[in-house]
Amino acid sequence: MRDQEKREKLIREKKNYKKAPLMPVHLRVFVAVILGQIACGYSLGISGTALSEAAKYIQISDLWTGLIGAGALIGLAGSLIVGRISDKIGRRRMLMINMYILAIFTLFHLTTANLLLTFILRVIIGLMIAIDYTVGNALLTEWLPKGEDSKRQSHLLIYWTIGFIASYIVGTFLTGFGPHTWQIILATGAVPALITAIFRSIFTLPASPTWLASQGKVKTANKVIQKHMGRKWRLPKRFFKREKKAKDVNSVTFATLFSKKYLRKTLVGGIFYACQAFAFFGISIFLPILLKGMGITDAKVSGIIYNGGMLIGVLLGIFIFNKISRRAFLISNFLISGLLIGSLVIFTNINSTIKLTIFAIFAIILSSGLVLDYPYPTELFDVKVRGMGVGTCITISRIGAAAGTFLLPILTNNGGTNLSMIVCALVLLFSFIVCLIWAPETSAKFIKENNQ
Repeated sequence: MRDQEKREKLIREKKNYKKAPLMPVHLRVFVAVILGQIACGYSLGISGTALSEAAKYIQISDLWTGLIGAGALIGLAGSLIVGRISDKIGRRRMLMINMYILAIFTLFHLTTANLLLTFILRVIIGLMIAIDYTVGNALLTEWLPKGEDSKRQSHLLIYWTIGFIASYIVGTFLTGFGPHTWQIILATGAVPALITAIFRSIFTLPASPTWLASQGKVKTANKVIQKHMGRKWRLPKRFFKREKKAKDVNSVTFATLFSKKYLRKTLVGGIFYACQAFAFFGISIFLPILLKGMGITDAKVSGIIYNGGMLIGVLLGIFIFNKISRRAFLISNFLISGLLIGSLVIFTNINSTIKLTIFAIFAIILSSGLVLDYPYPTELFDVKVRGMGVGTCITISRIGAAAGTFLLPILTNNGGTNLSMIVCALVLLFSFIVCLIWAPETSAKFIKENNQ
């Protein structure tokens, strides 16, 4: 009885921390995640230009080109395991060490030109990136005030894109080291990773209050909130209804995501992410190969135009993020981008300037949809399965990304650029159909409007 009275008093006297204004703790978590996104974007993008440089000095088959290019994306498939672990042990610990490990293994590129070892390094790097993708996203959502969480998540793509474009620029213009140039290009990924790791060590990350509460540690969660935000803030009311037992949490398994409650969300989250990643990573990482096949000879200028289009697309996506519903955004994005890339195959006789214009518009449209990659999967799942759910979606998406990165050079060499673009168009239009039939609306704003 006394415990119940204490809870009621706490609810009366204190306010829900998810309704607080932005505070230093929110900004600290946000900056830590931003730096991680820059490092992740850079580490994923750098392989394409490094492989183009390596091909000048050593013989690399299509198989090894695809494997090394897809290595980090294959490692990212570890999001499934990472998400499960984070639901078990929490978010903070993993985010405090992953960037140090990423930096160390990135620097190992300087020590070997062996293709198998390079592939293994890329896979390990991808696994460390998976932690930021899955765990960083969950921690950000669980700390930011309601309303700010999805908005700030949509902004993360700006920083990821900055890292991705920076890798293209560095990889394109870093020269003068002869046959070791490609190894040095790959090793530059250690710089943003170290910056992120040092920031997180100086400005340490707090534990997630809602994760602690989901583990039955309600008192600890409230202490964390009051330590970082002040004594007038507390957990949301729903966590005071009952102290969750550890066995409740442990009963959540991978099978839970494929139960009747979560199956549709898991499939939509995984398929949309995978199809988008297939086209995006396949085309952008091996952009020079595609542009050459399209008859566009100045690959540096064309690549900058494409990457500029990608940045414009992300900014456009952020602008329209809260203007239309999540569902409408997904459906229209896949339809338009699929038709655009398909038109380059249908209208083969148009000149290279028009081709590049269509390609740039395609980059803008496809990239605008990337804005949904962080908030939409997070909104699909509740806190009990969020880490595992988001991790599963990311894992499925990395299968798509790795497939696109692995298959594109093989498809291009065997069937030409048109074959690659036909496959990309079909993948995007398949996702359009899936989202049209299954994609649920997750935006509270539009759910409320539809229910009125």
